[in-house]
Amino acid sequence: MVQSGEGQTAPIERAPGVWESRGVGNSYLLTTPAGDVLVNAGTLGDARRGRERFAQVSQMPVRYIVLTQSHANQYGGLEVYKTPDNVIIAHKTYPEDRVYSEALSAHYRRGSRRIFGGITGRTEDIVPTQEVAPDLLIGDEGYAFELGGRRFEIIHTPGGETRSAVIVWLPDEKIAVVGNLFGPLFGNQPNLNTLRGDKPRWALQFIDSIKTLRALKPEQVLTGHEDIRGAEHIQRETTRIIDSVQWVHDRTVEGMNAGKDLRALMAEVVPPPELTLTEEYGKVAWNVRAIWHEYTGWQDPARGITDLYGVPASSVAPAIAELAGGADKLAERARGFVAAGKPLEALHLLDIALVAEPGSKPAREVKRAALELLNQQTGGTNLWERMSIAAELRELEG
Repeated sequence: MVQSGEGQTAPIERAPGVWESRGVGNSYLLTTPAGDVLVNAGTLGDARRGRERFAQVSQMPVRYIVLTQSHANQYGGLEVYKTPDNVIIAHKTYPEDRVYSEALSAHYRRGSRRIFGGITGRTEDIVPTQEVAPDLLIGDEGYAFELGGRRFEIIHTPGGETRSAVIVWLPDEKIAVVGNLFGPLFGNQPNLNTLRGDKPRWALQFIDSIKTLRALKPEQVLTGHEDIRGAEHIQRETTRIIDSVQWVHDRTVEGMNAGKDLRALMAEVVPPPELTLTEEYGKVAWNVRAIWHEYTGWQDPARGITDLYGVPASSVAPAIAELAGGADKLAERARGFVAAGKPLEALHLLDIALVAEPGSKPAREVKRAALELLNQQTGGTNLWERMSIAAELRELEG
């Protein structure tokens, strides 16, 4: 999906005057007789390719550029499209999002590289060479304009991937360009807190934003990666997404009030079949954890008083390994867990063994077997899970 634009030579017409250039995040050119509206610039590399594609179908100037959120696959290529005569529109929280993401850029990029490796391409092809600021910041009430006989409405929809998220609504055509409001996949569990590191997304805010979209009764939804069609299908699926995330939220809150610990809830909260969403991007267990931390912060009483201090459990790993007879003994016991089909129990032991003796060949071999078994058991269907396991395997080679 991320690399789907590599072989694209011409823009795809998704509706009359609605053209798509695919990339790490899709860009859309909405054409009118008085000039064009660009929704998302894409990454820097995407924008360079996208400008050439769009030039095949329109020679009109880009009058407006709308940013649906504050991630690099939306703003990275702004410098390619920006002119003195066009207006970049973003939500009023966009500058604040950019400030904190730049302040933590090394941290976020390190997390992305670890998980995704080279899937998204070189950093130099993603991020801009210069910061291009929006010209018009809109409020929570939204913004509307008309260009060349076409009406555009920009609606604030926080809770998807950033607080500054908006959608572009074409009321006459019943088309919503929503960026990554749902994440990259429609009908999937949202990812309320990605493994690469992000500010957590609020579950109820996400639900409210999907309700906002549903109330428009769109006949076509263009996401950052997909073209979703059919008014009844969209109504049915958005309702299922809303109900599923609400169910997970409510069961998590109930469990917290009942005094259950976090990991028990991660294991126990499973939506009924009619509310089950695919888990190729987000996962229910991770969203339980995100909701827990949204309401209570980082402290988990089940981890004990030591959770309040900067001395990790790994500090006693050498002592535990010594008591066990060394890292190789722990590896041997971990191998038994692998044989019993319990890779996570094995990995807990191996974490101790490899802190005590990082070079232990038996521990590293068993860890590889445990990770491969874990990937097999999970089915490799969730992107973040699959890539995280792959990152652990790569690090064993280091």
